[in-house]
Amino acid sequence: MSAVEQAEGASRSLGQLFASATAEMSALVHDEIALAKAELREDVKKVGLGSGAIAGAAALAFFALPMFSMAAAYGIHALGLGLAWSFLIVGGAYVVIALILAVFARAKFKKVKKPERSIASAKQTAAVLQSVKPHPRPLESGSTEDLKV
Repeated sequence: MSAVEQAEGASRSLGQLFASATAEMSALVHDEIALAKAELREDVKKVGLGSGAIAGAAALAFFALPMFSMAAAYGIHALGLGLAWSFLIVGGAYVVIALILAVFARAKFKKVKKPERSIASAKQTAAVLQSVKPHPRPLESGSTEDLKV
């Protein structure tokens, strides 16, 4: 620290120092939040695709399965295969489709990672703040009389 910086720091009041520290802490918190938002924004698309795949699988299973199963089974039966085998083939096809969608969704969810830069930055900030210790000012000789009742 240069002599000019020391002189400026010595001439600043406690209120000015506190205001400066508060402003710097506020800026630090805002920067931490901005970093976390930026990291999470990258993963939102991946979560959206995975969720969309799950929703698609659920909609397929809920709405289409009964209707198409009956139609397909009776269509296969009309080709000459027994009715039970026809229903088994159709059910197996839907299970395969559902498994493919589930594997796709799982792959998308595995690509989502925690915000590592934000966590590292927060740990670094916490370490710096833990190392800061308050330095109480010594009492002036005249101020001890004010404390006596």
